[in-house]
Amino acid sequence: MSSDIPGGAGGAGGAAPAGGAAPRGRPRSQEADRAILTATVDLLAERGLAAMSIEEVAARAGVGKTTIYRRWPSKGLLALDAFVDSFREEQPLPDTGTLRGDLLSALHAWVRAVTQTPMGPMLTGLIAEAQHDPELRGAWRDRVLEPLREQHRVMLDRAIARGEIAASVDQDVVLDLFFGAAEHRLLLGHLPMTGEFIADVVDVILTGVPRPDRPPRPGS
Repeated sequence: MSSDIPGGAGGAGGAAPAGGAAPRGRPRSQEADRAILTATVDLLAERGLAAMSIEEVAARAGVGKTTIYRRWPSKGLLALDAFVDSFREEQPLPDTGTLRGDLLSALHAWVRAVTQTPMGPMLTGLIAEAQHDPELRGAWRDRVLEPLREQHRVMLDRAIARGEIAASVDQDVVLDLFFGAAEHRLLLGHLPMTGEFIADVVDVILTGVPRPDRPPRPGS
């Protein structure tokens, strides 16, 4: 992630209230928001989160720093919104008719996004920044991790309904395995994320997921 990843700070301001009363405060500008997020994505792709500055974003977007800080109180949260705005477009929910087909399609989309677009460096930079920024870490969990996992739970629920896997399966473990292998290779860079790797990850997961007719493990 069905659950869409929310737009958060990137959304536009509301219309004037009924009765002709003037709105309180200054309305948000969608044009300014878009320019800021586009500039942020470009700078993140060019030099990464650590080297990017709010001053550079403001100059490239053609706005003042205060315009950015009114919308995003930190560089990390601005980068997160820029990442979410782009990344969600790369993660459609597949519906191939089988769990294996859905998992393959979803993992191919994830790998393609982080290897063939600027999303990969942006993702690794945000993960690194979140390790010492509690506010960013919480926002990452709420706006990226949980919505994406909820979206992918739909694939598991459909597989249960089709009788492909047991209803007792621990979906969190399946999702940890599904995302974990690819994220491990992305962060460490020790091995490539090839099509063969994707197929092997999916097959290993499916081999270990309980089928409806498989007896539970002792002590489970």
